[in-house]
Parts: sequence; structure tokens; C-alpha cells
Amino acid sequence: MTKKRKDYTQEFRDSAVKLITEQGYKISEAARNLGINVSVLGRWKRESEAGCDSIASDSAQRKDNVQVELARLRRENKRLRMEREILKKAAAFFASELGCGIK
Repeated sequence: MTKKRKDYTQEFRDSAVKLITEQGYKISEAARNLGINVSVLGRWKRESEAGCDSIASDSAQRKDNVQVELARLRRENKRLRMEREILKKAAAFFASELGCGIK
């Protein structure tokens, strides 16, 4: 006869891990109180920590991407301002040549 594997909700898993990380319970104590196996709770804790690491690295990568994009946009903005100034001067020059009086 095979045992049916219990499925726990993500909310339950998160709460169990918080007992260890935030409340200061030992893994064995929390597992006993919740009625689950110690190895299961230990795995949930490792998975949670790995998830936090990947979230932190994703956040750092997004921050780097934002910095690169910001630098690109600043360069583009500088170039566009220079082009606008050149066009304003050219328009003023040609207007004065034609006698339109635009400055």
C-alpha cells in the first residue's frame, strides 16, 4: 500500500518557514508542532532562501538595466538638444537671409 503525498498550500509553507526565520523556532520544534516531517520543513526553508537569493539577483539585474537605460537616454537627450540648437540657429540664419525677421 502506497502512502498518498500530502499537498500543502504555499501560504502554509510560507507560514511554516516564517516560524523558523522570524519567530526563532528550531526546525524540529516547528515541524513537530505543525505535524510535518523535519526534512520537508528544512527543504521548504532552503527553497525559500534560494527564492530570496534569486529575487535579490533579479532586483540587482533590473537595477543595472535601469542604470544602462538611463545612461543611454541621457546621451540621446544630449544629442537631441544639440541638434535642436543647430536647427534653431540654421532657421534663424535662413530667416535673416530671406528677411523674415525671425530670431
